[in-house]
Amino acid sequence: MLTARFRHLDLQRGHRVLDLGCGEGRHAHGLHMLGGLDVVGVDLDEASLQKAREGLATLPPRASDDRHETRFMRADATKLDFEDGAFDALICSEVLEHLPDYDAALREIRRVLKPEGRLCVTVPHAWPERICWRLAPPPDGYPFQPGGHIRIFDKVDLRFSIERHGFRLFRRHHAHGIHSPYWWLKCAVWARRDDHPLVTAYNRFLVWDLMKKPWLTRGLDAVLSPVMGKSLVLYFRGVPGQ
Repeated sequence: MLTARFRHLDLQRGHRVLDLGCGEGRHAHGLHMLGGLDVVGVDLDEASLQKAREGLATLPPRASDDRHETRFMRADATKLDFEDGAFDALICSEVLEHLPDYDAALREIRRVLKPEGRLCVTVPHAWPERICWRLAPPPDGYPFQPGGHIRIFDKVDLRFSIERHGFRLFRRHHAHGIHSPYWWLKCAVWARRDDHPLVTAYNRFLVWDLMKKPWLTRGLDAVLSPVMGKSLVLYFRGVPGQ
């Protein structure tokens, strides 16, 4: 389930791409399948990284002449162990809402990207996210889990927070329109979110949609995403000298 649209990153053969906060590797795996790229996925959670490595091993082999690699490593988004300008493009998907000091992560993103590098940032769409917070409130609801969401981003504030670090927005969209009701349902039955029959049924529906991609649900998602998509997706270009 990809949130970023790779075509907006202007990827070329030989480019180096960082998936920052890669989780179990969905974007890194997608980049790997494009071929011709050196991909690095980083995350703090070792269990997620292990699943990312296992998932990578199940992907079809790339062309025999493709010498580029995909690897995963543990790293802190606010203290990246990469040289300045190491990457041509960077994806930071559903990460900033978890970080106490997200501005430190943005400084590191600017540092490790080439001056004109491209950046994709995704965060939860504000109004669907607010419904989740209200349906599963304190002290132990949706936004109060260990490692959970600690803020809701306003899209204008987020844009200017990123642009202050030397980027310019050139495109945006929303994604996963049929996923918001799933999260509202989970939050409405928070005490049984993992085994409630309605939650498990909706989860099966989403997995079916992901695997089969029927035209009806793909069309419905396209219609709903601009209005109630679970994710806000922003694309930036680096501005040299800023």
